[in-house]
Amino acid sequence: MGRSANLPRGLVDRFRARGDVWPDDTGCSMLHVDMDAFYASVEIRDQPELAGKPVVVGGTANRGVVASANYLAREFGVRSAMPTSHARRLAPHAVFVSPNFARYQEVSRGVMSIFRDITPLVEPLSLDEAFLDVSGALKRLRSSPAQIAQVIRGQVEQAHGITCSVGVAPTKFLAKLASGMCKPDGLMVVPRTEVLSFLHPLPVSALWGVGQRTAEQLDRVGLETVADVAATPLPRLRKLIGVALAEHLHALAQGHDDRPVVPSTREKSIGAEETFEVDHFDRELLRRELLRLAERSTATLRARGLRGRTVSIKVRFADFTTITRSRTLRVATDVTQEVYRTASTLLDEQVPPGAVRLIGVRIEQLVEGDEGEQLMFDAPERGWRDADQAADQARSKFGRAAIRPASLLAQGPTRSAVEAPKPDREP
Repeated sequence: MGRSANLPRGLVDRFRARGDVWPDDTGCSMLHVDMDAFYASVEIRDQPELAGKPVVVGGTANRGVVASANYLAREFGVRSAMPTSHARRLAPHAVFVSPNFARYQEVSRGVMSIFRDITPLVEPLSLDEAFLDVSGALKRLRSSPAQIAQVIRGQVEQAHGITCSVGVAPTKFLAKLASGMCKPDGLMVVPRTEVLSFLHPLPVSALWGVGQRTAEQLDRVGLETVADVAATPLPRLRKLIGVALAEHLHALAQGHDDRPVVPSTREKSIGAEETFEVDHFDRELLRRELLRLAERSTATLRARGLRGRTVSIKVRFADFTTITRSRTLRVATDVTQEVYRTASTLLDEQVPPGAVRLIGVRIEQLVEGDEGEQLMFDAPERGWRDADQAADQARSKFGRAAIRPASLLAQGPTRSAVEAPKPDREP
């Protein structure tokens, strides 16, 4: 959902704000804020010479993947998660830029800080989007929900040089729909009294939980719009798509969504993965990549004051078969060598031989600070942790290449895509 070209004529104009004029926002305390083409927008901000050009962010080699594309590139059909080779064919004159995830995370932290200055009820969904419940802020700020949305849009642009779109509605589902429909750089309000007139003309694909397969199932029996789903007796809908999904979609189609904003700042996992330019059989080379990924992931853990108990690896073979293997440690760690040893053991003991296209490392069951740590000062990991912390300090002053494990100084495989934070979603 999101591109207005797919919507009934006039629906976007009816609910989208024009300047300081918008529909009645009484009782619409739920906001969904979504950055516009986030990664690409940050790159254009930092490289002004890219302004006015189609820009694609992602793996720049043939087997890379598009992480984000600005709206000029999207006019050529470029979309996130698309192979870079396909994007080049669609937009041969576009500028292709390698991602800088550390920079995007920095901007994201600044944006989320703006949200939390408005309300403590902020639920981030990714680096570039979040739900906000502003019900408690209305009286304190002497503003309406839409006015607060306008303030947020202005502060984000002024502080970070990028734009965002905001949906204002009585529920999370409606707010998220609205933010997608008013992109880019827009504000849309769904009045409490007009929820059904907003929802019912939309295609069934607008309902959260309806993928291509479910949409085809519904279409085969003549259910094409949200109004059709709302009018269908629940027993019939259950028979068509199953009890749980039927009840979920029927409630949404009636405008019901009682999910609250759940503030959360604790991440569930941290990791990184690499897509190789050519497939690799060499286990020594794969172990070297695991060390590179373990180093990157544990540096992020230490920077955020986190440790993890479970180490997992992801391996995708040349035929796109993908497997994951994991092992839970006795105590949580942020030590590069400990994560690497575990990942390397998983590779050797639990991954069959074959041509590998992608490999990744992820650390899960995260805890903060020293939580869960058993202090064993004679443990060899303590020396490794001291070395990691010294390396972190050197890199913060002199860049990531200042200190690296000796085995990574050798020529490594050609890599095409670093998939750390998830790609921008559409639109």
